[in-house]
Amino acid sequence: MQYQVSDIVRFVVDDKYFVEKKFMGIPVIPRSEFNYNMFEVVVAIGYSAERKNVVDSLPPDTKFTTVIHPAAYVSKNAQIGKGTIVSPGVVVSCDVKLGEHTQLNWHSSVGHDSVAGNFFTAAPGARIGGRCKIGQNVFFGSNSTIRERIEVCDNVIFGMGTVIVNDITEPGVYIGCPAKITT
Repeated sequence: MQYQVSDIVRFVVDDKYFVEKKFMGIPVIPRSEFNYNMFEVVVAIGYSAERKNVVDSLPPDTKFTTVIHPAAYVSKNAQIGKGTIVSPGVVVSCDVKLGEHTQLNWHSSVGHDSVAGNFFTAAPGARIGGRCKIGQNVFFGSNSTIRERIEVCDNVIFGMGTVIVNDITEPGVYIGCPAKITT
């Protein structure tokens, strides 16, 4: 049987924001009407902390799927956690392990042997070097770059264009070249 995208995909919004019945031709429904047993879910919110809040608010039996665009390259031996979105032009190299609810946006890349925790986000053009260890709830802004073999703790945000050349051991917001925590 052949399906149309509109047959299997729905946009779900919080009831207080529900105004449109369709978006880009795809049905929009209020969260109160969404049947979590009928569909698999991916939460498409770019900001890691907000995505985690939404995932945590869903019923415990919610089933999550992973969406990988056909114009992305994902190595056959990469491990991708459930609820992940991989956008067009993304490159995920060999032996990469990505946690659950990861979002890799347009033309970002993750180098070989890197590991990222749950709720990791790489904004468009972000570059992760090889053998990096990235904690949970980490957000790399557009065109940010991390050198190979760097470790990043949990709960870090890197602003756009940030260059990470040293381990990051303190949660917070980092900007600049080299990356420095903001106050």
